[in-house]
This record gives sequence, C-alpha cells and structure tokens, in this order.
Amino acid sequence: MPLLTYDVTLYKIRQRPGRRRPFELRWKVGVKPHSKSYATMTLATGRLAELRTAMKKGEEFDQETGLPVSELRKLNQVTWFAHAKEYAETKWERSSAKSRAARADALATITEALVKDRRGRPDRRVLRRALSCWAFNFSEQQPEPPEEITAALSWITTKSIGLGELDDSETVRLALKAIARRMDGKAAADNTIARKRMVLNNALRYAVERRRLPGNPLQFVDWTPPETDDEIDFRWVPSPQQGRALLDAAGQVSARGRHLRAFYGCILYGATRPAEATNLRLADCTLPETGWGELLLGGSSPRVGSRWTDDGQSHEERGLKRRSRKATRPVPIPPVLVRLLREHIAEFGVAPDGRIFRAAEGGRLLTKETAAVWKRAREVALTPEEVKTRLANVPYSARHTAVSGWLAAGVDQTEVARRAGHSVAVLLKFYAKIINGRQEQANSKIERFLDGEEPAE
Repeated sequence: MPLLTYDVTLYKIRQRPGRRRPFELRWKVGVKPHSKSYATMTLATGRLAELRTAMKKGEEFDQETGLPVSELRKLNQVTWFAHAKEYAETKWERSSAKSRAARADALATITEALVKDRRGRPDRRVLRRALSCWAFNFSEQQPEPPEEITAALSWITTKSIGLGELDDSETVRLALKAIARRMDGKAAADNTIARKRMVLNNALRYAVERRRLPGNPLQFVDWTPPETDDEIDFRWVPSPQQGRALLDAAGQVSARGRHLRAFYGCILYGATRPAEATNLRLADCTLPETGWGELLLGGSSPRVGSRWTDDGQSHEERGLKRRSRKATRPVPIPPVLVRLLREHIAEFGVAPDGRIFRAAEGGRLLTKETAAVWKRAREVALTPEEVKTRLANVPYSARHTAVSGWLAAGVDQTEVARRAGHSVAVLLKFYAKIINGRQEQANSKIERFLDGEEPAE
C-alpha cells in the first residue's frame, strides 16, 4: 500500500555539464529524495511545473515513487470492469443470494456505460447477460459460458475505461445516466435507481479503500437521486372483509386454491412474509383446539434462482430478514388462523421435511403458483372495476392489511413492529398514515390524563 504525504519539497533544476541528460530535477517526498534527469532545460522545467501544479491542487505524493497520487493511479491503473469484478467477488461470500443478484444487475448496468467507445459492441441483451450472470457471478455451480458470452466478456475487457477516469464528473454522470434508464430507454423505477446508485457508491468507496481513487467522486457530482416514497399506498390494501373474501375465493377456484388458502391466511392474519410462510413447518406451530395459537418464525425460503445460491438450489435457506441466522420471531395468531391451519393439516398433511405448504408436484412452494391462484381469487372476490386496479394485486398486500389492522386496533407500535419483523423506524416509515390517523385519539387520552381523569377501561 503506498505511503502518501503532503510533505513535498521542490528544488531548483541543477545543470551537470558533460552528461547526456545534464538537467537534473530534484524533489523530496517526506524524508525520501527523488531526482530525474532531462536532455533539455525545457523538459525539466515542464516536469517541475507539473509537480508544482499537483501540489497546488492539494494532491498527496507517494513517498516510494515520488509521484503525485493522480500519476500513481495511472501507473497502477485497473479498469472499471476489473475493479467491479473484484468488488463483487469481495462481497459475494457474506451476501444473500438476493443481494448477489441485485448487485450483479447494478454493476452490469454501470459497466456497460463505462466504455471507451461502442465499436464492435455485441448485442446489448447478450452483453448485459454476460455481465450480470457470468462476470459478476462467482458461484461454484456456474456452467461454462457459451461462445457469445465469452465474446461479449472479451469485448468489455478491452473497452472498459480506466478506473481513474471516474475522477472526471462527466464520466460519473455516464454511470448515473445509465442507472436512471431501463434497457428500453424508459425511466427506471425510483427504487431501482436508488438501489443501483447505492451499489455504485459502495464500489467507489471500495476503490478509495484500495487506494485506487483519492476520494469518492460521486460526492462531488451535483446529481440528486429521486425521492423514494416507501409509505404504503393504502388505496390498494384490501380491507379485512376483502381479505377474507379473497381467502374464501382461493378455496373455491381450484384444488391448489384449497391448499393455498391457509398460506394466504398466514399472510393476512399473521403478517408473515410469503417467504416466511413458505418455510413454515409443523414444529413451528402451536395450534390449540380453542383460542389463540402461535407461529415461531425462524427463517425464510425466498426464490432467487439457482445461479445465485451456494448449493445450486432455486430457493435460499436464510434467517429472518435483517436478523441473525439463528434468530426467531414468535407471532401470536388469532383463532381464525389456528382453525385454517388445523383444517389444512388434516386435509393435506405435511411434507416429509415438515413443511406445511408444498408445490403442486411436491417440493418447495413456487411463487408462480401462489401468484396464479391469487390472480384467480381476485377475479372472484373483487368487482370488475376493482380487478382493473392494483387493489390486492399480490399476496403480499395481505400483510399490509394485517399490520395496518393491528395499528388501527390500538396495539402498541413496538409490539406491532416486533410481530411484523420490522424495526420501529421502518414501521413508522411504511405505515405513517395509519399512525398519524390515530393522533387525535392519542391526544384525547393525554388530555384526559392531564385533567386528572381516570383512564377509560
């Protein structure tokens, strides 16, 4: 790692007659002296001016080579593509499969834009697939790339710009422009832009860590990412009555619907994430004959594609979201869900590994199945006008029904956050309208307390 310092001293050019290069430029970086000889005074003076300019710009100098940091980077410069691959590989082992795929997608978008020129560029879809699925994928199960992928990777290797060129704000803007657009030229979603910008920022921070850049150039570019409105649009969240109607409709549309009715019920009444319900096992359930029960959520099985997982399976076994792998989350469930699960187990049993819900052909429950049945249930439970909207357009919307219902019922925010597997900060961010809507009730309670009234039972 270079030892950098601002302690630089420049000396007058010394002439040494009789030598092939008689004009010697001398300077000292830290405690180490440096010198270089030139054939003419003009050359030596020009080099002295370059070093003086670097000092005026506030550049650090490397003690070992005596070079300004900008020249040192060019001397040891890697391309953006090589740097991005190294960054992705560094992050690979400790990342979830979903994070790996998202990072690869972002780096592919950025890398395609940071090229010297586009002459001979392969088909864009081939190039994007070569980058996201091969260049930034470090799975041991990765197959040999076909010829077109190999050719695309060869092209980007020769065309990628040097990492040091990102010191130029206009070059950084090329990357920002790329993440703001989809491949068809239309504007990307705000959340997509924010996610890809975060990957770009982290990759540039890694370049600073490796001393490949003196600082993160992104902070000096006047470009504001779009505001992301994470607050839930409650126009499209089904009411409890609509949620029950959707569950009943699912049980009517097909045999698969009868199997999935309790799955949707876990989301509607227990606020489980779909991947958490997919991973639910009989041993995780307390299902008494009467009264409330409990689900002990200890993991999830999101589907991300086999190329991103360590074991080559299409689903990834992982801990609860934003929790350690061994963490669990007990969630009390109302009698209606207890009955649904007891009926489901009595009719369908459980899988050999104890999972309560299975795919039609056995094995792990597939997202495409749950989405297809839910779509048919919407057509039965909702009006034709409602079907045309985004109302309850995905099973996940039933989770919003559950959490917003708990808040509306007056359950303490901390307890709601715990049951839902959120932090309180995230709960306040996503469900601000529900929480704000209860301010008047809270104010009334405080006023009665201040007036010395007994709290209502």
